Amino acid sequence: MRRSPDTGSAITITQDEYAVSDRAGVTISTILGSCVATCLWDPVKGVGGMNHILVAHVGSGANRSDLAGINAMELVINGLIRLGAERQNLRAKVFGGAKMISGLSDIGQGNGRFALDYLERERIPCLGQSLGGTSARQVRFYPAEGRVLLKIVSSAPEPMVATRQSKPAGNDVELF
Repeated sequence: MRRSPDTGSAITITQDEYAVSDRAGVTISTILGSCVATCLWDPVKGVGGMNHILVAHVGSGANRSDLAGINAMELVINGLIRLGAERQNLRAKVFGGAKMISGLSDIGQGNGRFALDYLERERIPCLGQSLGGTSARQVRFYPAEGRVLLKIVSSAPEPMVATRQSKPAGNDVELF
């Protein structure tokens, strides 16, 4: 996971990135499908951050490891502490974890469960969540305030079906 560069008042993070800020008016945004974003902030100090977890778990059964998810959470928490946050003041909101493609494993559900379990283990209250379903989400987080704007993309447009037109009378040459 890497830190997204601070690009002024609007920071966009993508898969396996995170960002933190202590400036009023800054937004951190991302788009999620089966990925999960955890928004964390300290309301007393006015600092916050967000991560974008692609896959929280690696492997399965006895070889299953949560290290990717734990790393993602600890990086954003440590970034907040460097900005003056106090761990006992942290609050969270969690988004994403959709099942985007039917017939495949439900990675999104595992990602969402990981984030909620992690917050519970670390005693960080989760004040809001929008997890699961089959829709993508756009999240815009105001880290200094802990406020989130969420847009759910309910469905993708129907794919266009190409129709075959009859060949014009003449030669067999077809121009594209």
